Amino acid sequence: MRLNPVVRECVLTDSSGFIEDVDESSADYDYIIVGSGAGGSPLAARLATYGHRVLLIDAGDDQTKSYEYRVPAMSLKSSEYVPMSWNFFVNHYPDLERQRRDSKMTWRTRSGKDYVGLDPPPGSTPKGVLYPRAGTLGGCTAHNAMITSYPNDADWDDIAQLTGDDSWAAPKMRKIFQRIERCRYFPALPRGHGYTGWLTTSVTSLKFTLQDIKLGAMVLAAASAAGQGIGKLMLDARGLAQVAFRDLNAAVKGRDQREGIFQMPLAIKDGARSGPVDFIQQVLAAQNRDGSPKYHLDILLTTLVTRINFDHGGKDGRPRAVGVEFARGRSLYRADPRASYGQRLPHKRNIRARREVIVAAGTFNTPQLLKLSGIGPKAELRRWGIPVVVDSPGVGTNMQDRYETTVVSNSPKNFSLTEQCRFATSESDPCMHDWKYEDSISNRGAYTTSGIALAVLKKSSVTVHDRPDLFMAGIVADFKGYFPSYADKATSTANHWTWIILKAHTRNRAGTVHLRSRDPRDTPLINFNYFDSGTNDNGEADLDAQALVEGLDWARKATENINHAPIFTKYTEVWPGNQVKGRADMKDWVKREAWGHHASCTCPMGADSDRSAPLDSKFRVRGVDNLRVVDASAFPRIPGYFIVTSVYMISEKAADVIHADSQAPHNGYGSGPVWTVDEASSQRSGGFRASGGSRGAGGFQGSAGPRGSGGFQGSGGVQFN
Repeated sequence: MRLNPVVRECVLTDSSGFIEDVDESSADYDYIIVGSGAGGSPLAARLATYGHRVLLIDAGDDQTKSYEYRVPAMSLKSSEYVPMSWNFFVNHYPDLERQRRDSKMTWRTRSGKDYVGLDPPPGSTPKGVLYPRAGTLGGCTAHNAMITSYPNDADWDDIAQLTGDDSWAAPKMRKIFQRIERCRYFPALPRGHGYTGWLTTSVTSLKFTLQDIKLGAMVLAAASAAGQGIGKLMLDARGLAQVAFRDLNAAVKGRDQREGIFQMPLAIKDGARSGPVDFIQQVLAAQNRDGSPKYHLDILLTTLVTRINFDHGGKDGRPRAVGVEFARGRSLYRADPRASYGQRLPHKRNIRARREVIVAAGTFNTPQLLKLSGIGPKAELRRWGIPVVVDSPGVGTNMQDRYETTVVSNSPKNFSLTEQCRFATSESDPCMHDWKYEDSISNRGAYTTSGIALAVLKKSSVTVHDRPDLFMAGIVADFKGYFPSYADKATSTANHWTWIILKAHTRNRAGTVHLRSRDPRDTPLINFNYFDSGTNDNGEADLDAQALVEGLDWARKATENINHAPIFTKYTEVWPGNQVKGRADMKDWVKREAWGHHASCTCPMGADSDRSAPLDSKFRVRGVDNLRVVDASAFPRIPGYFIVTSVYMISEKAADVIHADSQAPHNGYGSGPVWTVDEASSQRSGGFRASGGSRGAGGFQGSAGPRGSGGFQGSGGVQFN
């Protein structure tokens, strides 16, 4: 049987540009970018098209030819696909007794196995709550749900006002989005979309809701709960179009205030995942007339950057980033489930950048790398014996996320759309067989979508600025959050329906990322400080919890609407269940069970006068030259509803800013006031031994595995993980 063109394209994709190693003595790069995710990949590709010599480094390998990467319906499974999984275990609360009330809490038993739940075996040590990330080319764009949601215009205007930099104004940022997007779901040219970019966007075909009456019923239930009477809607193409044909990303007046039901734009091209790796591949494939590569972009994978190197010999003594230190090898970082705790770190090497080093390692790893390199809170660096290059107290603080939860129901009958699906990559899975071999997109079935077709935006009673702060979507799955093997659980049946409830514009800004040790392979200590353990000076915790409770009410109302319609199958709520009813119970439940997966803001940009802002509006790290941060950690406040589109946009913006600076007649990249550089900055920042050093942060240290898959460590409250 012949593979369809999309699958053949995947198999035959050229890998030129991927280098096996780098010659430290002869390598000549203008820019070294650390991390190939939503921030790093577009930046690397765009800088290359601007004529710069770029090296993109990532600790993972290339899994873009795998079905786990390519097939949209495998997005849940892909996050637990071992070859590209990075599993962080995080704390929602600094208090272990409170944290253990979360049913997703993971423990390491005496036998070395994981236990998830409320009653761990005696002698178990706490790990935390799973926060799945991706260690592979493309970063988390390799496993996300492909949701492409343009942020609020106010998100950009707020940055412009905060920093005094008008280039962040919403109209200018919309032009960047248009450069990124290749919209395929509007044949006309509605205002605000792009049609020639590298990110293909489409929407799930509404025919699925016509073919599966249960799925269609849920669409009508969402419409009814959003204020449209179910009796007035028809379960046919015209009725569904009436419900859903609204553009979530349209550049229309008052878009920040719009409520209701929308079709969900997804980064899917011809039934396969689209993302920044597409841009990378386009740049690598471009040739001059003589067949030589048109652009200079090298990609070095399975390479862990362990430190940023600085030159302190400038005229004014100001540190200048000149390159990175790295070690080569697979699965070196200990978020990788295949990582070894017993092996020594491979020999460290160094490579120089002619112009700049750009860190795009993500919300957890960017502050970790900066701190290991001597940029961070002075007290924390000295605790680990790290020479202080810049005392930057905001690094690893200000962490923000959404609050999320779900309402799960089941029914006696399966959804016909996924009834035959096994969510496996073998051809014995009928749905995978159709995805591989059917030529027509209309015949390739359920695996051409991530399963999220529609979204509902709603204003809670406690929202601010008249903007919707609740995002709801439905999916055929049994999804209750993240824990080991959650993806198998979520996709094991075809008779469960999950309403996903996301609280946007959260008020909590108290999350932290602290070093666990000096060993660059160890994951950091991550504490989100949820609800009242975080930002709560003016009752912010209860306001966010109240919004989530209203989201639960909405989801329950939608399901109730179906149960009251005699033509549809009845549903029974299984999560949180009938035992969680009253307002007090619901609020307590969301504080115990909420989670997130859009961590951000740990190296925020801000005004020049704000000492807690490590970055200026041009992504430059204050106190040093030739160093920038371009990823989700750079936001001062978490933007929009789903963060990846916003990260793509700042990545493209950063490319423009960096290129413009490269054309300036000077080579100074400092910005704003020169912060005090600690006396240790005059010392040579020699390589740190990977022995972990003294742990000395006080508190308790668990024993569930060397350095860090278990135990809890005190540092301003009890931390565990």
